[in-house]
Amino acid sequence: MITGKTTVVGIMGDPVEHSLSPPMHNAAFQELKLDYVYVPFHVKRGNLARAMEGAWKMGIKGLNLTIPHKIEVIDYLDELDEAAELIGAVNTVKFTENNAVGYNTDGYGAVKAIEEITSVKGKKIIILGAGGAARAISFQLLLNGVGEVLIANRTREKACNLRNDLKNTFNNSLGCLGLDDELKMELKDTDVLINTTPVGMHPYQDDEPVVTSDMMHSDLVVNDIVYNPLETGLLREADKVGAQAVHGTKMLIYQGIEAFRIWTGITPPFEVFETALMRELGY
Repeated sequence: MITGKTTVVGIMGDPVEHSLSPPMHNAAFQELKLDYVYVPFHVKRGNLARAMEGAWKMGIKGLNLTIPHKIEVIDYLDELDEAAELIGAVNTVKFTENNAVGYNTDGYGAVKAIEEITSVKGKKIIILGAGGAARAISFQLLLNGVGEVLIANRTREKACNLRNDLKNTFNNSLGCLGLDDELKMELKDTDVLINTTPVGMHPYQDDEPVVTSDMMHSDLVVNDIVYNPLETGLLREADKVGAQAVHGTKMLIYQGIEAFRIWTGITPPFEVFETALMRELGY
């Protein structure tokens, strides 16, 4: 039951109706008997400054930020963790009496999902896409000691821009590719492939994946951050050659678990988040 003592956390975005975070967090609060509630807040572009001030003044303990607020929110924070500062985007905020601290758990979620199967340390990884998710994941991979990161994008220039940003901070082997024969060559000895593009996402699940089974090998780990549908075209291609698949739901769950830990100091059970998410997705 929600009372005057209930601690409020939530998510701000536009749109926000689609968010899968409330059912996951609220299921975990209930399971752990924590007097918290997670609420979606529809905050339009241009209203974020007032919304953030209002949230702090109302005693809200923490927030997730989604489109279009992940970059602008930095202007209203007192401090950033290392990942958020490098990535230049925030998806989690913790309020205290004195300050507001920003974190980015997106990259953390992706790396944690991959590390269920293999450590990323010293590995060669190719990331498909060069947008916000690719940026968050590539910086986090480098923080975790990956050996080599290659950014592959339809527009090679965009991939190279992200590569250059990474080079400003890290001395690792970094490269940029188009979606061509060079990508096919590099995949031959790649350890992990991560898709951050919307290819394969509902309602475009029938689009042919960028990387097909003839470009993969059986020791490859393939992570598609698309979670609807659960079994994307890319993961079906991976299955054909016996490559190990990492579903997009894992990243979503782990980034949420880390936000939960930041706010409460408690790491919730993975299974509770997973059950709530699968129910919401209709699986």
